[in-house]
Amino acid sequence: MSLLVPRVLFALLCVHAAGSASCPAGCECSEAAQTVKCVYKDLQDIPIGIPGYTKNLFITGNHIRRIGPEGFKGLENVTTLSLSNNRISEVESHTFSSLHNLRSLDMSNNQLVSIHPEAFTIHNHTLRELNFSRALYNHSAITNLDTALRWSSLDSLHGLDLSSNGLIFLPPHIFFHMSNLRRLQLANNSIVSITNETLLGLEHLEDLDLSHNAFKTFNKEGLMELERIRKAKLHLGQNPYTCSCEIEPFVALLNTSQERVVDVEHVVCVFPAELRNISLLLARKLVLGCSHTEEENNLALQTSYVFLCIVLGFVGLMFLFVLYLNRKGIKKRIYEMRDTCREMWEGYHYRYEIDSDPRLSQLSTNAEV
Repeated sequence: MSLLVPRVLFALLCVHAAGSASCPAGCECSEAAQTVKCVYKDLQDIPIGIPGYTKNLFITGNHIRRIGPEGFKGLENVTTLSLSNNRISEVESHTFSSLHNLRSLDMSNNQLVSIHPEAFTIHNHTLRELNFSRALYNHSAITNLDTALRWSSLDSLHGLDLSSNGLIFLPPHIFFHMSNLRRLQLANNSIVSITNETLLGLEHLEDLDLSHNAFKTFNKEGLMELERIRKAKLHLGQNPYTCSCEIEPFVALLNTSQERVVDVEHVVCVFPAELRNISLLLARKLVLGCSHTEEENNLALQTSYVFLCIVLGFVGLMFLFVLYLNRKGIKKRIYEMRDTCREMWEGYHYRYEIDSDPRLSQLSTNAEV
């Protein structure tokens, strides 16, 4: 018994040593928590030798410029992967294809420029959360990301974060292949409008954040897109809304859908200065009055048309009445014109018969002589 205890302790030490040896340099590994952390270690590449038991992998705060599929081979068990704040600029084709159980991917706070169209293809369709907050080098990188999102198998995605990327526009159909998306974060960008079919395919969306952007109003196309996602809660506050008559349709939507707008108290006028911080819900009633003015203009126009028709009808009646009073004189004048025309026609006919008959023509000449 005295010899058995040292052997057991030695075996445990060997196992612990083997477990420690399997952890890459510069990383912290916990087999019990199935977690590996490689945080702020100035790594240049994805570490080699990450344990196969890893489910939660955090490689953050390093200097990794490029990632490819070779960095994640043998990590089929990973469900949560964080690559935030690594200055990543390039993502190669099928980088995450070996992560068959990946559910959450965090690419935030990077400098993405080159994104392969099939960079995020995962064949098991397991990915649920995708975070690109502050991930794009500039707003033009959205074109490459748009292609990657279209080509990748993201129909099972539930949450997508594109906040704080300085986006000016969203390409049409960018979310078309994300039919199960529930949450879409677009806050803190510079988006000025939602164009036609931007939100096509998001019928199951439950939450849309458009706060802290550059919306001055929502045009007809934008309102149609918001109506397309009727189930979604909307975050529309902290935008530089211009309270003019052009904003009336948007105000009407707010009045009929207040329960959908989560931050309706922050949906206020910014321009003009005299209306600043006035709620759009109150601006229509207290200040704008655009609908009332428009109705008055339409009523005045309709009244003008009616009055014109009455005047023209009166003139027509007067004309007919004058004709009726002068009916005898008009009839006499018509008869005189008829007789005059008949006499002229008989004269022309007589001259034609004389000119066409040589004998009559000779008699006429002798008579003149």
